[in-house]
Amino acid sequence: MDVRKDEFEKLVRENKDTIYTVCYMFSKDRDEVADLYQETLINLWKGMPQMKCGGNVRGWVYRVALNTCISMGRKKKSRPTVRLTMDVDPFEPSDERTTQVGMLHRRISKLQPFDRAIVLLWLENISYDEIGKMLGISTANVSVRLVRIREQLKKMSND
Repeated sequence: MDVRKDEFEKLVRENKDTIYTVCYMFSKDRDEVADLYQETLINLWKGMPQMKCGGNVRGWVYRVALNTCISMGRKKKSRPTVRLTMDVDPFEPSDERTTQVGMLHRRISKLQPFDRAIVLLWLENISYDEIGKMLGISTANVSVRLVRIREQLKKMSND
């Protein structure tokens, strides 16, 4: 069996929740989330030979997923699309917790991609130091940006 294939399967198994969470934060649409997830997997496969052995694999996966989602978002803006919608979502749960999570997701999705990435990493309980390393900014900058982002989120409407 192909060693690279085995390594890739292990990488995906260990990081599938992380990849999905990143993709979910960049789209409200289930089909688009699935497309982002698939595109991220393609980019991870292509990037595996360049991945440093013994490096921060989780950080690398985050960066690939974030960059993929941001790139796909830019491409989406440059292409006009027509969405097909249903008036009713049969999968939409109506409990209070789900409503609050949905509200938070809508607010976070209004943030700029870089700020969205910071919030996502913070929500995953990643340290400020690690977030800074993943995104190429200082720990102090992470702290300052999170304070500003929290204020921004508080001021947003529930629409």
